[in-house]
Amino acid sequence: MLYRELGRSGIKVSEIGFGAWGIGGDWGAVDEKEAVDALRCAYDQGINLYDTAMVYGGGKSERLIGKAFRNDREKIVITSKIPPKSYRWPVTDDDPIEQTFPADWLVECVETSLKNLGTDYIDVIQLHAWTDAYTDIQGWRETFKKLKEAGKIRGYGVSANDWDPYGATNLAQKGLVDSVQVIYNIFEQRPAEKLLSAALESETGIIVRVPFEEGLLTGTIKPGQTFPEGDWRAQWLADGRLEAAYRRVEGLKVFLDDGVHSLALLALKFCLSNPSVSTVIPGMRTVKHVQMNVEAADGQLLSAETLEKLKEHAFVHGWAYPWSQ
Repeated sequence: MLYRELGRSGIKVSEIGFGAWGIGGDWGAVDEKEAVDALRCAYDQGINLYDTAMVYGGGKSERLIGKAFRNDREKIVITSKIPPKSYRWPVTDDDPIEQTFPADWLVECVETSLKNLGTDYIDVIQLHAWTDAYTDIQGWRETFKKLKEAGKIRGYGVSANDWDPYGATNLAQKGLVDSVQVIYNIFEQRPAEKLLSAALESETGIIVRVPFEEGLLTGTIKPGQTFPEGDWRAQWLADGRLEAAYRRVEGLKVFLDDGVHSLALLALKFCLSNPSVSTVIPGMRTVKHVQMNVEAADGQLLSAETLEKLKEHAFVHGWAYPWSQ
């Protein structure tokens, strides 16, 4: 495993982090022993960053992380997220921050996450939605600074709205947070147009989520796929969307060779090949997922020629998630 700096935060993170939404149960039933085994396997493979959120499984994801690492807390990095008080995603310019992220709500949620995790500090706390209208508002940052002074958090950032590649650019340009989490992958390349370069210049860490486009870029989700009960992708990929995406995924196989032998590996290396990226957090639920994903952190990045050719495979589809429609 290789490691990178999370911007200027002073926190060193593994190139591959553990995306812990799935172990919360929002993608179907979860075997808790299997989830803990996956977390411990990730640790043994050198993964030190575990990304979760207060709302993942109503706190289940956080509790499993706490259970898995109760004796190794100082050796890992935990990033979690505070939901809008409205519990409505995405937040927009018309949503007053007093209704989404008031100071007392930020403090309450941090305390809830600390209890779930069984720890006395969170390495990086993030707003679980973002609008540029909040950039110059002082209150939320002042609250986080107080929590940092109190030792409750080490750093803070934001998680950009789903499929919003530009919304956190101004925030990154001004260097007001330690990190920005954003969707970035072979299909969704728009963050590279503005956000990633702004983050690199201001030394803002970039946490990449959805590197597999919710599993599509692994090539394992094919037309006719059935999803387990509770997996929201059954709705998201309906009405011909899966078929349309699969044709594009098949076109990526020309990039496979002895060095990059799978589409999943190609997808992860694409993200890591951008110098602004601190870590990539694919979702993991099993030991098998962990073993497949850690292979990408071998220091072998994609060539400039390959990256240029991959630009032709961007696919801006505009498919909103079920919860944001």
